[in-house]
Amino acid sequence: MPRYIAITDIHGELGKLESLLSKLETREDDITVFMGDYIDRGSKSKEVIDCVIDYGKTHKCVYLIGSHEYAYLHARKREDYFEYLFWNYGGPATVKSYGSFDNIYKTHGEFFDNLKFYYLTDKYLFVHAGINPNYSLESQDEKDLVYIRHNFIYPKHNLPQKIIFGHTEFEKPYIDTDKIGIDLGCGKFKNAKLCALILDDGKEKFVYSD
Repeated sequence: MPRYIAITDIHGELGKLESLLSKLETREDDITVFMGDYIDRGSKSKEVIDCVIDYGKTHKCVYLIGSHEYAYLHARKREDYFEYLFWNYGGPATVKSYGSFDNIYKTHGEFFDNLKFYYLTDKYLFVHAGINPNYSLESQDEKDLVYIRHNFIYPKHNLPQKIIFGHTEFEKPYIDTDKIGIDLGCGKFKNAKLCALILDDGKEKFVYSD
């Protein structure tokens, strides 16, 4: 049975990502699930995506979409609301990292276009923000999968899987009987660490960047 390693909300913090990855004692059958928000805020969004792509050449990886990638893709279509989100919530740092707005897609368009909204296993659902507990997984609005917060976090959901999520930052991992949140504010708060959750046959272990 493989272990699952969840990492989310890197936000352009290459140094913290490299620090975290260096601390993971990986196994050949591990599956690493990157749960979105690779870009914005931190100064090295391009380098972060280069890093996770390179990591996938030697490790089994799943790449999910986060709210910031979702906003970028819709801002690229000149949708007003998402243009506002991109440019006001860390987008300028991403543009600087790539050299221009157009260079983002020229460089990593294939990566962005192939990001998944969730990853489902027998025991876990990995998703950037969460789900609307009033709907089945198949009936979810994609915006909820990348943006939902309190309506997901505090009620119980009806899925048999435990949900692993990011997007909403906590001072320490949020642990409930049916869900675990692992966004600690990397990229948003100067001293916030990047967190990895290792799921190993029912056991849960947290690893942190420097």
